Amino acid sequence: MTTIHYHGRKFRTMNNTVNGEVNHETIFNYYQSDHRVWATYSGGGVFEGHLIAIVDPSGNLDMRYHHLNDRNELMTGKCQSRPEILADGRLILHEAWEWTCKDFSKGHSIIEEI
Repeated sequence: MTTIHYHGRKFRTMNNTVNGEVNHETIFNYYQSDHRVWATYSGGGVFEGHLIAIVDPSGNLDMRYHHLNDRNELMTGKCQSRPEILADGRLILHEAWEWTCKDFSKGHSIIEEI
């Protein structure tokens, strides 16, 4: 079991399902204190976004997020992220998410540390 620390890491979306709003232009800035993780994100159709999460001992994230998109819509959702550690020490997060607004659809995304 590896403890993963997210503080100071930056991520960019590599892949997302069509019902998602983040893309390769969206940058996530992560912070961490103990088992609490939070991030800000923007770009690629997202004006400003925030997420909060609890990290488990394996580095998995149970998160909730909200953002304001470029159509001035408030969007909310929840996400489960599973980390993968690359050979160079960077992280990839495999994410299963669900909107808690509008159509309540689900999707999958992958974000990579930059």
